[in-house]
Amino acid sequence: MTTATIELRHYGHDDLPQIRQTLLDVHADAYADEMDDEFTQRFPWFVDHWGGNEGFACVIGYDQHEPVGFAYGAPAAPGREWWREHMDNPPADTSTFSFSELMVRPKWRKTGIAERLHTALVESRPEALAVLLVDPDHPKVQALYETWGYRAVGNRQPFPDSPNFTVMIRDLKA
Repeated sequence: MTTATIELRHYGHDDLPQIRQTLLDVHADAYADEMDDEFTQRFPWFVDHWGGNEGFACVIGYDQHEPVGFAYGAPAAPGREWWREHMDNPPADTSTFSFSELMVRPKWRKTGIAERLHTALVESRPEALAVLLVDPDHPKVQALYETWGYRAVGNRQPFPDSPNFTVMIRDLKA
């Protein structure tokens, strides 16, 4: 299987009603073994939360008509760059794209589609930076993000029932 046959489609805030179930279905497949976890079960809330942002951006990959994965996020509100607390000398331009989710269904993992989805989502962003959280229990995922230009700057537990995530940041204008 090659990623060349995967079609990438871009969506925004107004498209959420059309794509919401697709995101939930991909999540259910990607996390099939973890669906009894309470934090994992809250994924629909996260979709609605992020999708409710006017700047919401999403890329979904399709193998013919079958969704294989997605990436989404939204711009951080100016002045609410929570990642700043992890940096002694934040950059002058702190405009930030919050990269919220990257998910690939098991059948298409290790094919390069994750990188294609990521690149398609962030390559034309107007913000200076991208920030994401990664579960430190998945060091291979963190290492993958490092190959894409992210660097770890700290740790954050955004919810009492969430992991204590590694905060990673990347320059988008470099």
